[in-house]
Amino acid sequence: MAHVHADASFVPLGMAVLTVSDTRGFDADGSGDLLSGRLTEAGHDLVARCIVPDDVYRIRAVVSEWVVRDDIQAILVNGGTGFTPRDTTPEALSPLFDKAIDGYGELFRQLSFATIGSSTIQSRAVAGVANRTLIFAMPGSPKACATAWDGIIKAQLDARTRPCNFVAMVLPEAGRCTSRQSSGRAGAVI
Repeated sequence: MAHVHADASFVPLGMAVLTVSDTRGFDADGSGDLLSGRLTEAGHDLVARCIVPDDVYRIRAVVSEWVVRDDIQAILVNGGTGFTPRDTTPEALSPLFDKAIDGYGELFRQLSFATIGSSTIQSRAVAGVANRTLIFAMPGSPKACATAWDGIIKAQLDARTRPCNFVAMVLPEAGRCTSRQSSGRAGAVI
């Protein structure tokens, strides 16, 4: 189980929040508000926030613009992960990924099962890395966003989390996880 090491330092990341919705504006974006609040409470910086309609090319355009920015290391996308004809967030994001983070969707559905049962199979939560930028997509309900942030994302974006986290990957100067000591033998880890 992951845990926080007291001897490691917290490293704030620049983050962006994208809400995918045909109907919501900023005045009714509870999920975007929740994610923005959670990430700033954790000590990260909210660098950008946007709402786009459920459209593959609009989603992809915003995320593509953000992944080339030096001040954004992680993007949180909420909405558009279901099975209706307008739910296209996974299709928009997946071609952008240099590497998929398959375990994210698997773990999200496992955590969701405790509260919504088998309906969790209708979530197509996905994550990946594009140009050294982490992208996490989740359903658009505030409860689902809380499950994703509190249960998975928060710890993985904290440089103090051991045995590993994603911070060193997006900010190489943050240093690698050092939870294991070398025994002095070449290649040996204890």
